[in-house]
Amino acid sequence: MSFMKGAVLAASMAVFGGAAYAETVLIHGEAGPNRGARAAALQWFADQVAERSAGDLRIDIQWGGALFKANASVPSIRDGVADMGSVIAVYFPQEMAGYGIADLPMNNPDAWVGMRATDELMRNSAEIQADLADKNLVYIGTWTTSQVNIGCKDAAIRTADDISGLKVRGVGAYGKVFGEMGANMVRMSIYDAYQGLDTGLIDCSQGYSYAVAALKQAEVMDSYTILNWGQVGGLGIFMNKDVYDGLTPEQQAVLNETGSDMADEFGRMITAANEKAVALMQEQGVEVIELPADERAKLVEMGEPFLGEWVKTASSIGLPGDALLSQYRELIAKYTAERDANGYPWEDGGS
Repeated sequence: MSFMKGAVLAASMAVFGGAAYAETVLIHGEAGPNRGARAAALQWFADQVAERSAGDLRIDIQWGGALFKANASVPSIRDGVADMGSVIAVYFPQEMAGYGIADLPMNNPDAWVGMRATDELMRNSAEIQADLADKNLVYIGTWTTSQVNIGCKDAAIRTADDISGLKVRGVGAYGKVFGEMGANMVRMSIYDAYQGLDTGLIDCSQGYSYAVAALKQAEVMDSYTILNWGQVGGLGIFMNKDVYDGLTPEQQAVLNETGSDMADEFGRMITAANEKAVALMQEQGVEVIELPADERAKLVEMGEPFLGEWVKTASSIGLPGDALLSQYRELIAKYTAERDANGYPWEDGGS
């Protein structure tokens, strides 16, 4: 099997009943460890690709940044360090501006709705597809961190105004909104938030329910406010275009269909993980607060300028920013209505 320029496409041979069988092995670079819901979803993707292709395709996942770190994923995949890999859009605000639409602080809190809207936009926008092709990339599938919430020690966020004056660990546009609302922003990794809350270096930390459980942050939280605001959804699987173009149409179809179905599978995983995490917080004595709709609306309004900034960034690289934002809002509304009418796909009676 020929070795493709700029790619790490491999083939292994096995003999079954005297016949030679070619297996195409795709190397996937993943900066994170092999644990947690997203890792489980990536492994599900790899297993499903092998099953659906009847062994014709296999994904070899290189975990823990063995091939590249998260902030080097785009050039590494583009240049063929790996055939495909996991990409976090926030590390590439210019190069991945189209995908960064999934990180915007709009009224988009539902993990499944967000992933479905993002997946459809990424697959169907000719402009985004062309922009990725110029970077030698192809979109395969998406995940999400799920909705952004905030946990505090010796404080509680019951209204949007309660954020003012607090020392808050926040990132991305969501963190910027907290700052605009009067919070004193502290630069800190989510992995350091436990110690920050415990020592009083911060009062509150932006985060995600399943991550609070995984990092045991409930041990140092008094309150946890569910904002029902938005999510960080610009993280997913992209592929080297040279490698993708060298696959058969049948192989490409398996990757695309499995990548699309991953939104349903990860939606099931992350929804269950978040619900379990919130229940565990309550068992540990953490007060779980749901921000009222009128207070949530204040956050959405404060996030509007950052949507405008994204439009400018997207337009600066030749993407139709306003049109894409309108399409994305319509897709969020579409899948919200589908969820409301049919439930989630993994539920009894789901679509």
